[in-house]
Amino acid sequence: MSERRLPPVTQVGMASLALIVAGGIYLAAHLPNHVPLAPAIALLALSALLLAGNLAALARVPDFPWSRFFEVAKWALLAYVVIAGMIEYSFLRDHIKGGVLVVLTLSLVVFAVHVPVLVGFTVARFYEPEGPAPEGLQA
Repeated sequence: MSERRLPPVTQVGMASLALIVAGGIYLAAHLPNHVPLAPAIALLALSALLLAGNLAALARVPDFPWSRFFEVAKWALLAYVVIAGMIEYSFLRDHIKGGVLVVLTLSLVVFAVHVPVLVGFTVARFYEPEGPAPEGLQA
């Protein structure tokens, strides 16, 4: 797997997460006043497109160790769904409503999906299936 050329999943993922963070900072800087949503929606849309592109590029990799990817990513997804849920709860406790809440919630969804994809990819890209021992190392 290490000799195979892989798409830039990590780099694209970090760009996507940077856009989500920038959108969150933009929204938080305007609260509790009125927030113009257009910049935050644009950042969210770009981040979601990067996530979709990342998943599509990864899906095209031949012989990718999907079982190892899902073995790791499912637990990371569980953890990040809990984290996103706690953050969403804090938004609700702070009485955030309307379009701002929708944009923040969708941003949390992108965050909660992309991080487990990055974790699963990082583990799977270095996975070497166990095979017969090399010559000379057999007992």
